[in-house]
Amino acid sequence: MRQSEIKEASVADLQEKLAENRKAYSDLKMAHAISPLENPIQLKFQRRSIARIETELTKRDVQ
Repeated sequence: MRQSEIKEASVADLQEKLAENRKAYSDLKMAHAISPLENPIQLKFQRRSIARIETELTKRDVQ
């Protein structure tokens, strides 16, 4: 999810997307532990996407 998309999304949408990304990250991590992923960089992209969403949610709570 791009930063511009994150800024335009509502809080409810962001929380839903955060839950989806956390689940996807967990699934990828488990799959990678069992057998190596074809593209292990997916883990990094998922982690960063989660961090972007959490940062935006925190920023909105503070303001």
